Amino acid sequence: MIPAFPRRPLLAAALAVLAGCSVLPTQTPQPPVVTPPVEPPPLVKPAPKPPRLGLALGGGAARGFAHIGVIQVLEENGIKVDLVAGTSAGSLVASLYASGKGGKEMQALAETMDEGAITDWSFPLRGLIRGEALARFIRDKTGGKGIEQMALPLGIVATDLSDGSSILFRAGDTGTAVRASSAVPAVFQPVKIGQREYVDGGLVSPVPVRFAREMGAQLVVAVDISSPPEKDPPGDAFRMLMQTFSIMGRSINTFELRDADVVVRPRLDGVGSADFTARRRAIQAGREAAQAMLPLLRQRIAEKTR
Repeated sequence: MIPAFPRRPLLAAALAVLAGCSVLPTQTPQPPVVTPPVEPPPLVKPAPKPPRLGLALGGGAARGFAHIGVIQVLEENGIKVDLVAGTSAGSLVASLYASGKGGKEMQALAETMDEGAITDWSFPLRGLIRGEALARFIRDKTGGKGIEQMALPLGIVATDLSDGSSILFRAGDTGTAVRASSAVPAVFQPVKIGQREYVDGGLVSPVPVRFAREMGAQLVVAVDISSPPEKDPPGDAFRMLMQTFSIMGRSINTFELRDADVVVRPRLDGVGSADFTARRRAIQAGREAAQAMLPLLRQRIAEKTR
């Protein structure tokens, strides 16, 4: 006979075994996950911004061909012009330049220009020359573009005949504005625009530095082609008139040119205001004066670049 075991001890042993099997194995602790810090992207400095450069082209009749030489040197040296303002002869060159013509193209145009193409004589009541021929010439060479349609911002300076105030044309017919800006009293007839009459801008602003500033220039290159007064009193009426302009213009320029960053003065000794035969000489004088000013101009650009 097999002896009988007590039930309670067996039951207790079975429960103990089951309890032991229900205990989960101990897990090995894992090291904490460390996330490396995210490096911020490197700061990208904006490219230096050169100043907005304005070109102020002064009056001086036939001496204005020198402006072309100055523009050529700027182009050849990669100096970008952002806007241009002109008075009298300077307004003619400014309009051609603003329309998209480069220095070489303007020189070719100047060398083939017929003086008669811009001269239309009239019965001398208020002026010997009407000026409409000049306006037509400008319209033709600029493709009929209005001032506000030019490739470069353009400003043309004239004088209000009724009160002597200055006006800066920034819109409208380019030929008419150049005609008004160039209307030397007693030589050209006054130009009527709207209800007012206008004459040569050189009476109020021989070199339009302040107008270039008004247009937004941060650096102004002024080109002064004015002629000094002649030592010997001139004999004919036209030269007497030009002598008067020279005396008046010198006084105004003394103040206006102070606000220019760079002043270019081509050496035009012996080139008169009516000397259209000295075109190449005037252009070369403009080139030489601009080349001499290049180091100063680059310095001024560097100082104002930000």
